Amino acid sequence: MPAAAENKRPTIFALSSGAPPAGVAVVRISGTHAGSALDRLTGRARPAPRRATLRTLTDPDSGLALDRALLLWLPGPGSATGEDMAELHLHGGRAVTSAVLAALARLPGLRTAEAGEFTRRAFETGRIDLNEAEALADLLAAETEAQRRNAMLLADGALSRAIAGWQAELLSLSARLEAQLDFADEEDVTPLDPGFAAELAALSAGIERWRNSPPAERLRDGIRVVLAGPPNAGKSTLLNALVGRDAAIVTPIAGTTRDLIEAPAAIGGVPFLFVDTAGLHEASIDVVERIGIDRAEHAIRAADILLWLGDPADAPDGAIRIGAQSDRRSFDMARYDQLLSAVAGDGMGDLITLLLNRAANLLPSEGEAALSARQREALDRLAEALALSASEADPVLIAESLRLARVAIDRLTGHAGTEDMLDGLFGGFCIGK
Repeated sequence: MPAAAENKRPTIFALSSGAPPAGVAVVRISGTHAGSALDRLTGRARPAPRRATLRTLTDPDSGLALDRALLLWLPGPGSATGEDMAELHLHGGRAVTSAVLAALARLPGLRTAEAGEFTRRAFETGRIDLNEAEALADLLAAETEAQRRNAMLLADGALSRAIAGWQAELLSLSARLEAQLDFADEEDVTPLDPGFAAELAALSAGIERWRNSPPAERLRDGIRVVLAGPPNAGKSTLLNALVGRDAAIVTPIAGTTRDLIEAPAAIGGVPFLFVDTAGLHEASIDVVERIGIDRAEHAIRAADILLWLGDPADAPDGAIRIGAQSDRRSFDMARYDQLLSAVAGDGMGDLITLLLNRAANLLPSEGEAALSARQREALDRLAEALALSASEADPVLIAESLRLARVAIDRLTGHAGTEDMLDGLFGGFCIGK
C-alpha cells in the first residue's frame, strides 16, 4: 500500500486479549498515530523499540493516573500489521481496561478497530498472504489437536513458502520465454535451453504434491463415520457410546431411527462426525421410513468410514464389519472386523483404535497440511495452466498458459479478485485480531 494512503488511514486500537477481568489485559494500537498516542499516555520519551518498559499511564485530559503498565513500541514495517504499533499490557480489571480504552478513544486520529482489522492490515501491507490469514482464522476456531496442528502449519507459512518458490520459478520461466519472443533477433538473447521443459515438469510435480493433500473440510467438520445396517442392529446404542451422550433415542422398537442423526465428537485429538441412520430393509411401505432409508443409503455413499452392523455378506466394500451386542449374541469372528458390546463396553477400545488408524490415512500426516476448497480450486487452475503449457509447441501459446498460471497464483495468495471474500474472512475475526 502506498505510504500516502497508509497515512490517511485512521489509527486503530482494541483490546486483543480476553474480556476482563483477567490477570493481564493487552491493548493494541496500530497506525501512524500509534507512537504519538503512546507519548500522550506516558508524557515521556518513547520506549526503545521492542523492549518491554514499565511506565505509568495517565489520562491526557485530566492528568489522572490510569495504570502502571508494561509498554511495547513496535515501529513499522517490522510489526505484526506492517504499521507502527504499540502494545499496552495492563492490569486486567474492568475499570482499568475501560479507562484506558476511553482515553485512547478521545485522542485525535484514533478509533476502535473493527472485527479482523488488525489482520486485514497485515494482509494489505504484505506481512501475511491470504493463506496465512485463513490459517489464523482456523487457529482461532480450532477445537481439536488436529485442527490446531494444521492451522499452525499454514499460519507459519508452509504453503506460502511453497507458493513463493513456485512463483519465482514461474517468473523465471516466463521471463526466459518472453525474452525469446521479444528479442529473438538480438545477439544477447539465447534460445530456450533443452532444460526448459524439465524445469516446467519439476514445477508441476511440486504443485501436484500439494494438490494431493487431504481436504481441510474433514478437519473442520470431522471425519464422517456412518453407522448402517438393518433395524435393531445396535446402531443408536453404539452411536451414544462413541460420543459419550444420549444423542440418539434407543428403544427395542424396530425403526425408531427414521432420519439421520449427526453427533460430533473429538477422540484422541481427531474430529469425527458420527451419523446414525435408519435401519435398512426392503419390506417397508411407510412413506416416512422409506425416506429415511433413502437418506441412509445416500449417507453410506458419502461416508469417510462406514461401520456396518449387519450381515457381513451385505457389507459395502471398505466397511468395518461390526458384530454388535456381543454380550447377547455369538458371532463367527472370521467374518467380522470387530466384535463389541456398546452397553458393556467390551471391544469399544479396540474399535476406537481402529477408527483412529483409519482416520490417520484420511488426515494430513506429520508436517503435511490440509487445504481448503478455495486453495484446492486455485491449485487446480494452476496445474491446468501448466499442463497446457507442457502440451503446446507454439512459444506464444506457452507464454499465454504461463500467464494464466501466474494469475492462478495471484488468486491463491489473494492478490487478485478476492475483495468480497476478504470482507467475509476478516469480518469473522474478533475485534482485537
